Amino acid sequence: MEYINQPAPDVFDAARTRRSIRAYKPDPVPAEVLREIVAVARHTPSGSNIQPWRVHVLTGATLKRVGDAIKHAFLSDEPGHTRDYEYYTDPVYEPYLARRRQCGWGLYGTLAIGRGDYEKSKAYRARNYEFFGAPAGLIFTIDRGLEKGSWLDYGMFLQTIMLAARAKGLHTCPEAAIASYPDVVRRELALTNDRVVICGMAMGYADPDAVINTFQPSRIDVDEYAVFLD
Repeated sequence: MEYINQPAPDVFDAARTRRSIRAYKPDPVPAEVLREIVAVARHTPSGSNIQPWRVHVLTGATLKRVGDAIKHAFLSDEPGHTRDYEYYTDPVYEPYLARRRQCGWGLYGTLAIGRGDYEKSKAYRARNYEFFGAPAGLIFTIDRGLEKGSWLDYGMFLQTIMLAARAKGLHTCPEAAIASYPDVVRRELALTNDRVVICGMAMGYADPDAVINTFQPSRIDVDEYAVFLD
């Protein structure tokens, strides 16, 4: 794990070493580095140059306030919270169901959380709303009226940020869980209802001693998803 916080020397290495890191060192990320990472993402392509992204970069007291508000709603089972959009199909079907289960069981297994251990799993899920202890948290929103094409563009924006973070020796964890409480996010950030909360993202220096950071889900082989034609 010594390599974990080393800057990625090129985009291939950044892509290979990008992982969803779920435990961070408390060391702050310099403000100028955060700004540089977010600024380079403006070069992300978008259909007709619409540039549908808007991101709030949270640190310090604001990060804690927003995270605490979401965590309170989660831990108290506060009613009335629904996502602005569906992330998964209902039900999830094969082969995607098997991949999802493998990831979930593998993650909890790393933490010795058994299947059906509701209390431990809920306590761990609450870590999402602490941004896993990262010194920086990002929240991404999009105009409610935009169509699927702009959401595709937004995915490239998120990936650009994550690869740029690796170039600076940082790690990230994109967090769909943040979007489970969009009304709390809008309230805490003074956003209007026309802003859809897409996700959050933790960013910082990975804790090399945290066992959770040893977990890495498997990836399907290139020949399972790509067809090369001559």
